[in-house]
Amino acid sequence: MPVPARHRRTLVASALGISLLLSGCGLNQDVSSDAVTGTITFGFVNGGTTKFHTCLQDSIEAEAKNYRAKLYTANSGQDAATELANIEDMIAKKVDALIVQTVDVDALKGDIAKAKASGIPIFLTSVAPDDTSDLLGAVVVDLKKVGSLDADWISQDAGGKDVRVGIVAGAPGAASDLLVGGFKGALPANAKVVANEPGMYDPDKARDVAKSMIKAHPDLDYAFVANEEMAFGVRKAFDAAGGTDVKIVTVNGTDEALAALKDGRFSATVSNSAADTGTLAVTNAVALLRKEKRVDRIAQARLRLVTKGNADTAPLYCSSDGL
Repeated sequence: MPVPARHRRTLVASALGISLLLSGCGLNQDVSSDAVTGTITFGFVNGGTTKFHTCLQDSIEAEAKNYRAKLYTANSGQDAATELANIEDMIAKKVDALIVQTVDVDALKGDIAKAKASGIPIFLTSVAPDDTSDLLGAVVVDLKKVGSLDADWISQDAGGKDVRVGIVAGAPGAASDLLVGGFKGALPANAKVVANEPGMYDPDKARDVAKSMIKAHPDLDYAFVANEEMAFGVRKAFDAAGGTDVKIVTVNGTDEALAALKDGRFSATVSNSAADTGTLAVTNAVALLRKEKRVDRIAQARLRLVTKGNADTAPLYCSSDGL
């Protein structure tokens, strides 16, 4: 019997979670001398409130329950100073380990040093500094690769013609800079970036940026938008200004975006499952705290370019989508 598309996506997500456990780079290294036994207490410091952040937290909360771990949560609201204050608060709570979706990679140095001085290891999600020796571990999304996959799609779609590209970035620092850098670096010579403005991961802000962009560049061919929530605002702005032919490429792979791929509002996205990242973060952090040797310290999340043709088999993005 054929498997319905929704069930296929759930099965793909489950298989991805298993494969991620076996993937990654870096050896399992001890961060403290003694393994943690009994009930583990985590502190999760989230970086923002986009759907990725929300789904990541949902997944971490669900997996923590599976391990009967205690979990404290805090949100930094895209502010590095707030992130450090949140980490200090978690240290005061005497958690066994911190899971951090950082606001800014550069700000991590102070975060990691503060936690290390307190004897509390940090496990990172999405990004990590070049030197990971002071980390418990990480689940890393190759954000440069995410951007390059969208750029590769534009390269193939443009077919060698000279085209004009606009970029609606996220918030300066961390994820957005890596995404945009990977995208720009992989664009072909015939694709010229004519605008690059931050949308701050805010759909309303992104819509305003897009209004100005399409007014200044009415001959725009493509737009790279740093997440799908902003991309919906960008699409509305372009359409209202007569830019219905501008093709949008974006990031994440939510259910709403897959529908937009199917009806032509978006042309491509890159699947970056928050559900898988959160699940793997807790699973690996538990194993590393208990000094188990079955996981790598630095695991790589699997990425996939998604278009209208393969949208039905895209990985499940958010744990709550499967309910």
